[in-house]
Amino acid sequence: MPPSPDEEHYANERRQMADEQLARRGIRDAAVLDAMRRIPRERFVLPAYLGSAYCDGALPIDCGQTVSQPYMVGRMTELLALKSEHAVLEVGTGSGYQTAILACIARHVYTMEWHSKLMSQAAERLAVLDLGNVSYRCGDGSVGWPEHAPFDAIMVTAGAPDVPQPLCDQLKVGGRLVVPIGPEGDQTLVLVRRTAAGYDRDEVLKCRFVKLLGTAGWRV
Repeated sequence: MPPSPDEEHYANERRQMADEQLARRGIRDAAVLDAMRRIPRERFVLPAYLGSAYCDGALPIDCGQTVSQPYMVGRMTELLALKSEHAVLEVGTGSGYQTAILACIARHVYTMEWHSKLMSQAAERLAVLDLGNVSYRCGDGSVGWPEHAPFDAIMVTAGAPDVPQPLCDQLKVGGRLVVPIGPEGDQTLVLVRRTAAGYDRDEVLKCRFVKLLGTAGWRV
């Protein structure tokens, strides 16, 4: 069956997003670009924002949260340097869009979400897309998911006061963690690499995310 006019329209917008918002701004990882050309962002936004599904910005979703700007999704994913055999912990499932991108690349994604409504919605969306390599948990993502640790990579899609130590502890030696830290409205995306001797930490770029709630994040 040929694609519908809407499907063809969104497919063109996805290609344009990958070329103009990502590749032209320095994202080079072929697996990341392929995943973002594949995953239909329009399925992860509220109906009122369908016309802006591929805009260069974040969009509101339920529970006062957001689906991140495509460039930020691509940049954070690229920083993890994912391989097909990797297991990834994602803290902050949100709409499930970032989860889907990770699931296209990694062997398995363990994703955690504070809001049960968002987690249920995301699980339904990923099931429709036939992405079955994802496990879900509703709860305090700031303390991680120790039963499945250590992880090759950890991504936090909400801003914390500082890098949560429980997440660092659940990272494999050689693994990478990306997390926004700092006060609301003045955050910095940080890349943490675990080495045999400890942790290396680099500041990547300024950003703005919703708060990471929890024991090792912002207190409720």
